[in-house]
Amino acid sequence: MGNICRSPTAHGVFQTMVDVEGLNESIIIDSAGTYDFHIGKKPDSRSITAASNRGYDLSTLRARQVESSDFEKFDIILAMDNENYSDLLAQCNEIDPSSEVDQSCKVDKYKIKLFLEFASNTKLREVPDPYYSGTDGFETVLDLIEDASRGLLKYIRSAHALS
Repeated sequence: MGNICRSPTAHGVFQTMVDVEGLNESIIIDSAGTYDFHIGKKPDSRSITAASNRGYDLSTLRARQVESSDFEKFDIILAMDNENYSDLLAQCNEIDPSSEVDQSCKVDKYKIKLFLEFASNTKLREVPDPYYSGTDGFETVLDLIEDASRGLLKYIRSAHALS
């Protein structure tokens, strides 16, 4: 939503996995929120700390809001929960037809997915928002994101024949 907890955590975790695999020339990663609550702000300090304890650096990330050009730029747009998924679909439908931005997302809504579709060790469909939880909430988010990130990387490697 505000791009300070779940999304930057996923950004940092997935970026680290991509870097370790030497795929940073092939895979572009960014995170954004569906709302403009925290534009320009660092991730929540609890997210930064929890991620840092597992070797992920979120300190350089800054919150931004999803832009219409994101629907053209990225092959996959991931939502952390159903509300954000619906917001992304709605934003995709609102793209101005006179815009120079490729209108493909009106047809290719398949590129908008729930992040946990790529997880293999949970039956959850949504990454819970840890903002109002304690430390355990941020650890749970990291567990889910690490799992889904492994699945996402496997999916991208297969879909784009990356070795």
